[in-house]
Amino acid sequence: MDMLQLILTLDSTIRLSVVLLLACLAGLFSERSGIVDIGLEGKMLIAAFVAAVVAYESGSVWLGVLAGCGASIAFAMIHGVASIIYRGDQIISGVALNFLASGLTIVIGNAIYQKGGQTPQLSGNARFRPIELPFADALADVPVIGPIYSGLISGHTALVYIAFAIVPLVWWVLYRTRFGLRLRAVGENPASVDTAGVSVVRMRFQALIITGILCGLAGAYLSTAQAAAFGREMTAGRGYIALAALIFANWRPIHAMGATLLFGLLEAISNLYPNIDVGLFVIPVQFTQALPYILTVVILAGFIGRAIPPKSVGVAYVKER
Repeated sequence: MDMLQLILTLDSTIRLSVVLLLACLAGLFSERSGIVDIGLEGKMLIAAFVAAVVAYESGSVWLGVLAGCGASIAFAMIHGVASIIYRGDQIISGVALNFLASGLTIVIGNAIYQKGGQTPQLSGNARFRPIELPFADALADVPVIGPIYSGLISGHTALVYIAFAIVPLVWWVLYRTRFGLRLRAVGENPASVDTAGVSVVRMRFQALIITGILCGLAGAYLSTAQAAAFGREMTAGRGYIALAALIFANWRPIHAMGATLLFGLLEAISNLYPNIDVGLFVIPVQFTQALPYILTVVILAGFIGRAIPPKSVGVAYVKER
């Protein structure tokens, strides 16, 4: 593989990993607070739809992003009420949200645009455009450094830079702030946090709000940056892949970035090199397209027993009288 192919592959890896990274960090906040969130898929899907519709109707992509985050937060609050207030089964609640988002986006989208659930193509200020960093053109011909800076670092949309900037911010919040300490404690031992005078319910709802924001950014990126419209079921199981990456990363933000980049690399390979010739035979495109999902199964089968989740994840908290 020459330098140009390598840069192209890594560039595609970064673009494709953004959705997974944001969703993985969203699941990190939710599960660190003790809430299993299978509904990442649904929140991303509804956010992608609302962001595309609002961006198309208003002509402003940032209004679309805000609307997408709002829709995702609304779904997160439904999950919170079901699992925190009424102490319902968190997995069933998440799956129900996924089905709800799948149905709503198709029905409402078809009612508005009569395109089978899809939205019209976004153009102009209604979608994100690549950002050229300073001196990208001037450094393009410099050996090694030039292609990396101009072809790999420069030329991404705003949400790509925001997503990777969020990673150290999440690490700092989780491990260097009082909020992060309390959040991790709620996921490990909510009774002790409650005894200390901190509301477990409030902390878990705050975590779900952050989860909703991050899923909103992920969904908005799908429909306004990676694509230029909303398509039916366009999340394509990425919420479940993000959960697998979260397990693989052992619920740590920096490791989550590495895990999602690995998934992004596999998806990039399947897109750029559909038929891989290994000499004796050709690996078919169907296999390369299935690589991210195969890795998901392998991770869940091989790492779920060794990964150590927060002790109280998935357990509804009942305040002692």
